[in-house]
Amino acid sequence: MSRAPRVWLAAVDDAETVARLLVAFRDHLDLSWPSDNAFLAGVERLLDDRDTDYLLGAPHDDAPPAGVVQLRYRYGIWRAGTDCLVEDLFVEEAARGAGLGRALVRGAIERARERGCRRIELDVNEGNPAALALYESFGFSSTTNGYGARDLYLRRHLDSGADAPG
Repeated sequence: MSRAPRVWLAAVDDAETVARLLVAFRDHLDLSWPSDNAFLAGVERLLDDRDTDYLLGAPHDDAPPAGVVQLRYRYGIWRAGTDCLVEDLFVEEAARGAGLGRALVRGAIERARERGCRRIELDVNEGNPAALALYESFGFSSTTNGYGARDLYLRRHLDSGADAPG
C-alpha cells in the first residue's frame, strides 16, 4: 500500500464524485450557485466532451477521492498547437498538506503533454499565496513573456449568474 497521493483520469462513471468535489469547492468559496444538480449535469456533459478531462486524486491508495482538477483543451494559433487550461483545482480541507494538490498539478502537466499540448495556462487569485506558490514551483509565471510585464487574466460575465455584476 502506497501512502503517496495518487491521481487518475476520471471516467464517465465518476461524474457524481467529480460533481461532489466541485460542489465542495463552490461551498469553500462561500457561493450558493450553481446548484448541486447543475454541477452534476455540467460534469456529465463535459465528461462526454473530448476537449475536457477531469483528474481525480486521493491522498493515498486507501483514501477516497479528495481532489479534482478540470482540464480544457483548445487550439492555440500563437503556438500552432493545443493549449491546456487548468481550471477548478480543489483539494478537500481534510486532505490538504499530504501533497495532493502538487500531485494534481503534476498530473495536469503530464496529461497535457500526453494530449500533445504546447502550452498550459491557469488563473489563480493573488490573494491565495499557497496556490500561487504551488503553481510557481512548477514554473508557472505571470511574466514569462516577451513583453516584460505581467499577463493578466481578465473576465467579463455576459449572463446574470450569481457572481455576475449587476
